[in-house]
Amino acid sequence: MLDLPNSIDNTITFLKSGNYLADRSLSTALYLSLSLKRPLFLEGEAGVGKTEIAKVLSDKLGRKLLRLQCYEGLDIASAVYEWNYSKQMIEIRMAEAEGVKNKQQISDNIFSDSFLVKRPLLEALEPSNDGPPVLLIDELDRTDEPFEAFLLEVLSDYQITIPEIGTLSAEVPPIVIITSNRTREIHDALKRRCFYHWVDYPSSERELEILQVKAPQANENLSQEIVKFVQSLRSLDLFKAPGVAETIDWAHALTQLDCLTLNPEIINDTLGALLKYQDDIVKIEGSEASLILKEIKKDTTSEAT
Repeated sequence: MLDLPNSIDNTITFLKSGNYLADRSLSTALYLSLSLKRPLFLEGEAGVGKTEIAKVLSDKLGRKLLRLQCYEGLDIASAVYEWNYSKQMIEIRMAEAEGVKNKQQISDNIFSDSFLVKRPLLEALEPSNDGPPVLLIDELDRTDEPFEAFLLEVLSDYQITIPEIGTLSAEVPPIVIITSNRTREIHDALKRRCFYHWVDYPSSERELEILQVKAPQANENLSQEIVKFVQSLRSLDLFKAPGVAETIDWAHALTQLDCLTLNPEIINDTLGALLKYQDDIVKIEGSEASLILKEIKKDTTSEAT
């Protein structure tokens, strides 16, 4: 378990200790977010490593990770709290059987903490002996705008109002990481409450470093060919370019097949680990994959000489 990093360089080292290789701009945004206790809003294509930052923070700091996976129609009952209605009904029946007639007494009892089912946003405000938790609000762009508006109170004052109880506030703010794949724009009012960073695809050099950490079983030559192939794909007009996560998955798939170097057959057979849309696979497999591979081999030969 590590302490919060106290500089940008320490933040880079901190993330690296969790096998996350971040560039300086991302490390700066994270350092400022942690230091000033502000949410960090990470936007970028799927698979570039936004969610992984929250996991590394939780693991290395020894803090609880509370993940709110967003989706269309997400409501307060799923994200914040709901009352245990069945337990409340049993309590009411028991009170009636015992002859309790004071309605206010019954109401105060059933609307107490023991009947409250806490969801991630409410859990994140509770004190913990291990320190404030890491709250991951993942893929916020998938939710509806009314829920996004509800988050403003949580992110502004780290408090939630429950009508039957009152306002609950965090003694120490949680570490908040918000991610978005930008399927829609997030409102400026929410972005203003956060530090913002666009997580881009890594350079070929950094992606090779990531591959060496995440898929060390791949030999150096194969790793270089994988990175060059993926980088070439990202320059094409695909429906969904492969992210870093797909690069790592492809490396694992190829090494599982005892592949030491790329060839047209193995590429065609394993494109499903790299591309997730059939139109993209059809566009790349066959002659297009062979052309990309030919260029990669030519570049490798030129570098060797």
